[in-house]
Amino acid sequence: QLQLVESGGGLVQPGGSLRLSCAASGFTLDYYGIGWSRQAPGKEREAVICISSGDGSTYYADSVKGRFTISRDNAKNTVYLQMNSLKPEDTAVYYCAVGGACLGNGPILGNVERWGQGTLVTVSS
Repeated sequence: QLQLVESGGGLVQPGGSLRLSCAASGFTLDYYGIGWSRQAPGKEREAVICISSGDGSTYYADSVKGRFTISRDNAKNTVYLQMNSLKPEDTAVYYCAVGGACLGNGPILGNVERWGQGTLVTVSS
């Protein structure tokens, strides 16, 4: 069965850090573009980071630039989202996805083929 499984969410204080994982099973991440997006309560889903298929270019939303980074571990078939200097407005369900290239040199992943189920991040004191 082809699936993506996110983990690592939880409650963190403002200024803290979390690392989210997105593990793939049933297929190999190597040749896919990867995107992370988030959806806060009552808001639309927001793309935050995209790694494009092909050249591996990475794009960040302005709201997370300088605080969030994305990395891959091909041996573990897993992608990570390192989130530092977290703010209450980062509270959301975070989703990973696999697809093709990033659209318009921005954080939106194109040709999405599969989404994970999401993991909740709550930033609160």
